[in-house]
Amino acid sequence: MKIKTIKKDDKSLNLELVDMDVSLANAIRRTILSEVPTLAVEEVRFIENTSSLYDEIIAHRIGLIPIKADIELFNFRDECSCKGEGCGNCIVTLTLDKKGPGTVYSNDIRADSKTKLVEGIPIVKLGNGQKLSLEADAILGTGKIHAKWQPAVASYKYYPKIEITEKCDSCGECVEVCPKNILEISSEKLKVKKTIPECIVCSQCMEVCELDAIKVEDDNRRLIFKVESIGALPPHEIFKKSCDILESKAKALSKML
Repeated sequence: MKIKTIKKDDKSLNLELVDMDVSLANAIRRTILSEVPTLAVEEVRFIENTSSLYDEIIAHRIGLIPIKADIELFNFRDECSCKGEGCGNCIVTLTLDKKGPGTVYSNDIRADSKTKLVEGIPIVKLGNGQKLSLEADAILGTGKIHAKWQPAVASYKYYPKIEITEKCDSCGECVEVCPKNILEISSEKLKVKKTIPECIVCSQCMEVCELDAIKVEDDNRRLIFKVESIGALPPHEIFKKSCDILESKAKALSKML
C-alpha cells in the first residue's frame, strides 16, 4: 500500500491511496467523522442578553464555532482526574462582552493562550443600546456525540482512468462537453491534463464521441481520499489521528482474541 499527496493546504488534504482496500478507506473516513476529538462549547452562561435573538439560538451558534487547540493538552471531562467536576485540564472557559451597535463575531470571544477560535464567524447583530455578555465552557468531544465536534468532512472515490485510442481524430467535441475541463487539444492531439483527479467519470466525453476513441472508467487499485477541515485541526493531523485511533483499536482487538 502506498500513499501519495495530491494536494495539501491549511484547509484540505487530497491523497492518492494505491492498493488500499475500500473497507479500510471507509473505516478511516468514519473514524474522522465520529471519533477524532476536538474542542467545542458545551455550556453557555448568559449574564446579559438584550439582542434580538433568544439565549438558546446564540448558544447553538457559539457551539458550532470551531476552536483551534492542541487536543493532546486536554482530557475528556468524564476521564479527567477531577472526576467530571471541571478543571483546567478538561475545560476551557471563554468570555464575551460586547455592546451595540455592531455585529458580534467569533473573534470577539476571548479565550486563553492555549486556544483560539476561528475568526470572522458572525453570531448576532446588536442595535443601539443592546448588549451581549456571557461565559462559555468548551470541552473535548467527538462527532458521534454531536456534529459540533466533527473535525472535518471526509470522502473518497476511485481514481479515474482515461484511455485515448488511435481512432481519435481530435475533433474536440469531448473537450467542449467535459464539465471539469480535464481534456485538451495540444499539437493536434487529444491529451489529458494533469488535473485528472478532478474527473468525475460522468462519461459525457464517451457519449459524444462517435468513434469510440475515448474510454473513462474507475481504477479499482487506486483511491482519492479527501479531507476538508472545518478549521479546528489541520487536515493532515486529522487523517493521522484517525489512523492512530484505528491502530489502537486493532491492537486492543488483537489482545482480546
